[in-house]
Amino acid sequence: MPEEAFSALRRSPPEFGKDMRVAAATYWYQKSEVSQEKAAQIAGMSRSEFLQHLAREQVEVFQVDFEDLQRELMRD
Repeated sequence: MPEEAFSALRRSPPEFGKDMRVAAATYWYQKSEVSQEKAAQIAGMSRSEFLQHLAREQVEVFQVDFEDLQRELMRD
């Protein structure tokens, strides 16, 4: 990363790296590519810390695939 990126965001390289990990984990979780537990690991957080982060960022914590839900409801 160019040094200017760190100064523009007013972050040290380690802070920038942590922010990138959290952002990537959040993105992949939103896209249902990773579980909450895996996203928390990527972000370097506990699962409860990651859930708190999602709440602060107003990211849906529970992701429902409505087609899967409909199939489950039809089975009963």
